[in-house]
Amino acid sequence: MFGTKEIKEVREITGAGMLDCKNALEETKGDVQAAVNLLRERGLVKVAKKSGRIAAEGLLALEVSDDGKKATLVEVNSETDFVAKNDDFRVFVENVAKTVQANAPADMDALKAATLVGGEKNVEDTLNDLIARIGENMNLRRFAFEEIEDGYLYGYLHGNHQVASVVGLKSDASMEELADLGKDLAMQVTSMSPRYISREDVDEKYIASEKEVLLHQAQNENAELEAQGKKGRPANIIEKMVEGRLQKQLQEACLLEQTFIKDSDLTVGQLVEKKAKDLAKEIKVVTMIRYEVGEGLEKKSEDFAAEVAKQMQ
Repeated sequence: MFGTKEIKEVREITGAGMLDCKNALEETKGDVQAAVNLLRERGLVKVAKKSGRIAAEGLLALEVSDDGKKATLVEVNSETDFVAKNDDFRVFVENVAKTVQANAPADMDALKAATLVGGEKNVEDTLNDLIARIGENMNLRRFAFEEIEDGYLYGYLHGNHQVASVVGLKSDASMEELADLGKDLAMQVTSMSPRYISREDVDEKYIASEKEVLLHQAQNENAELEAQGKKGRPANIIEKMVEGRLQKQLQEACLLEQTFIKDSDLTVGQLVEKKAKDLAKEIKVVTMIRYEVGEGLEKKSEDFAAEVAKQMQ
């Protein structure tokens, strides 16, 4: 026999619905642990069924060590922003970042197999338990772990936990001396989405691709002018237009060439040079990572919140 005490205990352990807990206890003749195991088994079945659904909402977590030598970014996706605001989900994402920071896993498989910081199970099993409890698919999408020897790492996580970045500065200056610059650069990366640190880092394929796009744009503009009975631009003018637009795009794509978000009279490169001059020490930006939740993922249009609510009835 069992009563409300056992039902409450099973529910507290599993987070499952009241009726599910009662039914599990009936099937296991009041054995709390057996009921918990039964619910977990059924929860994992639900996880398998949900794994085909797209999880494009979610949260980011950022960890930077106190000495500025290690930094971690983690993205975990959910299907709805409703779950992304769930406290258990938020704590899980934060603990995954701490796990990466503590273990420096070589790849996603190694991370999933690592014991979650703040928990007793590995990351993958903890995630599956969370999926079963909340009733919505979640996906540990990606992580970045960086270490630096001759310098320091700085990070910025936007208030909504949807965009974050890490920047590494190589310098003989102290962590404290570079702190303001590091934070400003991390905010710049988060806000302005540069693809590269400097012009030297730009991929030749990227330049060729952008140039082709810009050339087609200019040719289409010419065709529109001619269709209106106006004279089109000569080839040499088109070439100069394309080159000018390409240079503008490269300035936007390269961190050091971007206009500094806090002072439009400065480029980021000039900001770094100014700080280096003030400290009389060389400063070089050597690391740049930017994550945005769901970038590159398709979002389904169905109302998953309603679907989950229906499942939980």
